[in-house]
Amino acid sequence: MRVLLANPRGFCAGVDRAIEIVERALKKNDGPVYVRHEIVHNRHVVDNLQKKGARFVDDPTDAPINAPLIYSAHGVSPAIRQAAADRNLNVTDATCPLVTKVHREVERMQRDGYELIMIGHAGHVEVEGTMGHAPGAMHLVENVDDVKNLDVKNPSKLGCVTQTTLSVDDTREIMDALKARFPKVRLPRQDDICYATQNRQNAVKELAAVSNLVLIVGAPSSSNSNRLVEVAAKRGAQSYLISSAQDIQAEWLNGVECVGVSAGASTPEVLVEEVVDTLTKLAGDGTVCDALPEVDEGMHFKLPKELRD
Repeated sequence: MRVLLANPRGFCAGVDRAIEIVERALKKNDGPVYVRHEIVHNRHVVDNLQKKGARFVDDPTDAPINAPLIYSAHGVSPAIRQAAADRNLNVTDATCPLVTKVHREVERMQRDGYELIMIGHAGHVEVEGTMGHAPGAMHLVENVDDVKNLDVKNPSKLGCVTQTTLSVDDTREIMDALKARFPKVRLPRQDDICYATQNRQNAVKELAAVSNLVLIVGAPSSSNSNRLVEVAAKRGAQSYLISSAQDIQAEWLNGVECVGVSAGASTPEVLVEEVVDTLTKLAGDGTVCDALPEVDEGMHFKLPKELRD
């Protein structure tokens, strides 16, 4: 059996930055460091940081007055920022710069009098944070049917942004429907879409073309991990989302000649390595492991000034 690894896979630059921010803050502070929401959507990462002293909270009011607080990579609304300021919390912002870019775009369009549409998943913490930048002035659409049901005040002055963990493929049909119904809608530029999400989906397409089975290592709550499963399934490969190697079922390998393995943008490489080890043991002698060509995504985000060396 062949085990084929996707490239790129796993951590993106925004996740790398967010985790490093928490680790540096833990070294800098004597007491616990509070983090608003899971820093990234991966239980392995969260548990590891908890062991080092991080305390994850849902609301700034759950942190003691004057305590250090870190915003997760998903970003927060102005209301959350105000709640932190009211408690005089020492805030460090680990919001992914690509999410921050979307927030600034929302603010600009709102100032210019645009009615706003967001393409994303209801209840996702990033969506809640972004929509909080234009409370009462933003419509959420998840699919083409939502576009059909939109009731807008001024079709000639509409702006649109997307959840960053979606891809061009995820949003194309919805954007086409928006453009067809509202010809003057201001759609996001392609560079507003998260590079990591699109790159990982492209790699999974390559896996699915040559694999009978595709395993995506990621958390059930991870939007981009779930999208990777869907991408593989749409291209005819049996596909499963697994949190760790322990989720692998031996019967999945029956008759399989090639297993493709990838990971969501918040999944550490150690979990991928454990999956490969388990597949090798289950398949036995003759297992060959290789990978798609390495990809340099060329992205690195600076740490906040207060945490730089």
